[in-house]
Amino acid sequence: MDGHNSPRELGTEKISTLLMRYSLPAIIAMTASSLYNMVDSMFIGHIGGGIGKYALSGLTITFPLMNLSAAVGAMVGVGASTMLSVRLGQKDYSSADKIFGNCFVLKIITGILFMLICFAFLTPILQFFGASEVTLPYATEYMTIILAGNVITHMYFGQNALLRSIGKPVFSMVCTIVTVILNAILDPIFIFTLDMGIKGAAIATVLSQAVSMCIQLKIFSNPNEIVHFKRGIYGLKKRIVGDILSVGMAPFLMNCCSCIVVVFVNKGLVAYGGDLAVAAYGIVNRIGFIFAMIVMGLNQGMQPIAGYNYGAQLIDRLMKVYYYTMGLATIVCCIAFVVGEFFPEMCVRIFNEDQDLMDIALPAMRLYMCTFPIIGFQMVTTNFFQSIGKAKISIFLSLTRQLIFLVPGLIILPRIYQLFGIWYAIPLSDLLASIMTAIVFFVYRNKFHQI
Repeated sequence: MDGHNSPRELGTEKISTLLMRYSLPAIIAMTASSLYNMVDSMFIGHIGGGIGKYALSGLTITFPLMNLSAAVGAMVGVGASTMLSVRLGQKDYSSADKIFGNCFVLKIITGILFMLICFAFLTPILQFFGASEVTLPYATEYMTIILAGNVITHMYFGQNALLRSIGKPVFSMVCTIVTVILNAILDPIFIFTLDMGIKGAAIATVLSQAVSMCIQLKIFSNPNEIVHFKRGIYGLKKRIVGDILSVGMAPFLMNCCSCIVVVFVNKGLVAYGGDLAVAAYGIVNRIGFIFAMIVMGLNQGMQPIAGYNYGAQLIDRLMKVYYYTMGLATIVCCIAFVVGEFFPEMCVRIFNEDQDLMDIALPAMRLYMCTFPIIGFQMVTTNFFQSIGKAKISIFLSLTRQLIFLVPGLIILPRIYQLFGIWYAIPLSDLLASIMTAIVFFVYRNKFHQI
């Protein structure tokens, strides 16, 4: 084993077996993560006194800022985990150690900088994102606590990605499940028992992430791990930092695009449907998010396998893991389609039973989910190129869906169809982006086969 506990199985084990072994923990973790996000929304939506629906709208307003925080965190975490997988595939353990150390330092730096900048301009940022006089207090209370724990959040998600890259997807899953369970226990205590409202939900979130972060730190403190805390790996190296940020630029831009898109969505919803339309979008987005996170779990299972085999130039295995992942993602998205089209009322009632809110949310969910059967392909293919270090292609595919197609739709269609124009724009962009993704993939598939 060259003196290291290297995950060599990535280059030798049967692909379907590997994908299940790595994806199932990631799927469980990502599903738990989506439920973790839903728990806040569910409890907040049921705050008494008739304010639950407006608190839910305030929470929805924070989505762009949360996406922006995730973008900064993913730029380091995903970039480092991808580079780590490739270096392990190349048996370059010295570089893997330095990538791990540089990632740790960068997480702290970016977490602190993001927190300070957002604190300085929090109110104008939330107003720009669509907060009204009614929803601004709720959004401010929530984000104040979340930003105070921003370093914890960045460390938690970043180290989870690194755990998967060193062949420990089960530990990554356990950390996520611990976070979800703690959040579900603490939410009602802080929100209702201690009467802290939406602020209590934020405190529960940060505390639950802090506990899991401590578990991760303990794992990486073990000198028997293939990468672990040791002297001489924390000095930032220009080449390593550049590589991490270069590969991480794809998920960074993806999340930035999500931020921009949600800003356009929120502003359109406020203009054409008011605060209740924003709350409706928050509900629909959370339901779709569950299935998207399952696909992301599949992607996370694929990432170390694809990265290792690409680094080892095992192209047949590389393509096989892609096809397996795409097929499973399509099945998941078809299930999402069925849920959204035939059981929307049941889904909305989980969050709030206000009839005015239901009238907006039900048709929105049917339109939002109508193209789900094809987006699994788009998500997997985009992540596939990111997993093998083809950052520019991954960035391009992300931009086509979120900026090139969706943003113009959000600008043009509401002028014709008012509120429904916003719901029409989302599936239309999914369709066009999937067509573009198919074209790009078939071009590069031939290049891979030539190798």
